[in-house]
Amino acid sequence: MKVFIVGGTGLLGSAGARELIARGHEVVAMALRPAPDGADLPPQMQVEVADFMELDDDALRDRLRGCEGLVFAAGVDERIEAPPPIYDLFARHNITALSRLLRLARESGVKHAVVCGSYFTHFERIWPEKQLTRWHPYIRSRVDQEAMALSFASDDFDVAVLELPYIFGAQRGRRPVWVFFVEQVRALRWATACPRGGSAMVTVRQVGEAMAGALERNRGGTAYPIGWFNLTFAELFSIIHKHLGIPGKRIVTLPKPLSSLVLRRTSAQQRKRGHEGGLDLLRFADVLCAEAFIDRSLGSDQLGVGEDDLDAAIAESVRLSNEILDGTATAVGMMVG
Repeated sequence: MKVFIVGGTGLLGSAGARELIARGHEVVAMALRPAPDGADLPPQMQVEVADFMELDDDALRDRLRGCEGLVFAAGVDERIEAPPPIYDLFARHNITALSRLLRLARESGVKHAVVCGSYFTHFERIWPEKQLTRWHPYIRSRVDQEAMALSFASDDFDVAVLELPYIFGAQRGRRPVWVFFVEQVRALRWATACPRGGSAMVTVRQVGEAMAGALERNRGGTAYPIGWFNLTFAELFSIIHKHLGIPGKRIVTLPKPLSSLVLRRTSAQQRKRGHEGGLDLLRFADVLCAEAFIDRSLGSDQLGVGEDDLDAAIAESVRLSNEILDGTATAVGMMVG
């Protein structure tokens, strides 16, 4: 099939493109800006640099016409902070823009759509006592995004939402999410402090497989929690230590009250800047100190995701993060159009 990827030059979009092309599909992509220097993009992918939110309906229909599949690997995530109410920013980029794109895709004859979402929507379902949508604007926006996207599903328009966890792997020239973790390890000289919880994790290659599998296999409207590896934060930091060349560095697991204290300090800094974060850090310790684990049978197995080397993917993320912190590599961050 011919697949249109919004965000095709990003870490996730390019992984999906690579997997789709390997399976014999044709990929065309749109991105906010050219690929960063050093990015390894599949040469068979056609890329147009444009902001789909700035194109009118007729222009978007022209791009979508003739495509059977659509992948939305764009939008903004919880790393963004802005003047309140920040929910409006998430809604504009992750909900309103996607709603128009899905409507035009269906009108243009697209049959299968895949949305890259967040695993927070999965935990909102299974942890109702934590009231995640009440306290965290980003999580509420992802829940609202998923409900909106699935509402477009019909007999002739399949919609899959991938509820994605921690993702490891790197793209040269693009700042990894994990620079923060590496910076934290480097800043604490004698020991690394981490919360007592843990998270589901996948490699970027596995995300590409999930995208391709969802386009090929999904029918109707389905949300797929994507997970493969489940690690505590202590286990994750142990791997990070190894790849930073400090395998013997001590790891201190913080109880929830101490984790809350650390997050409270960051929250105060946000407020001082007049900003609001997508996650209410005063309450986010409830999530960090829990085991946000996902069994692979819930989504990855269904979509044909295979085994991969998480250690190597973490090593790649750590290496690039370290180079950026050392000033030996340059990288672009997330762009909000």
